[in-house]
Amino acid sequence: MGMKNRTGGLVFSTDQGRMCPECRNPLDECCCRQPERPAGDGIVRVSRETKGRKGKGVTLVTGIPMADKELKAYAKVLKAKCGTGGTVKDGVVEIQGDHRDLLVPLLQQQGWTVKKSGG
Repeated sequence: MGMKNRTGGLVFSTDQGRMCPECRNPLDECCCRQPERPAGDGIVRVSRETKGRKGKGVTLVTGIPMADKELKAYAKVLKAKCGTGGTVKDGVVEIQGDHRDLLVPLLQQQGWTVKKSGG
């Protein structure tokens, strides 16, 4: 049968990193397995969490009405404004440290209803 994978899906490209075997786009741009997120109630929530992070707090921003790609770009802007790092996981923006007071007005400028929630 030879060494070639019979399904023929490209999994890694030196130019673009990990690839989706189905649509052959880079994983960031994969269009076939986009997780369907619940529509939510239109409220952007800003909360703080320390669980599982060795006592270091992060600020979580949930409910931003954007697709993954735009959300990543917007998260980059928010991280720059806070002067710290962070990530986007499953549509939730995590920013290192407690930046709720800085983030709430920034998010309200976008015209969203913003609430502080949790800790």
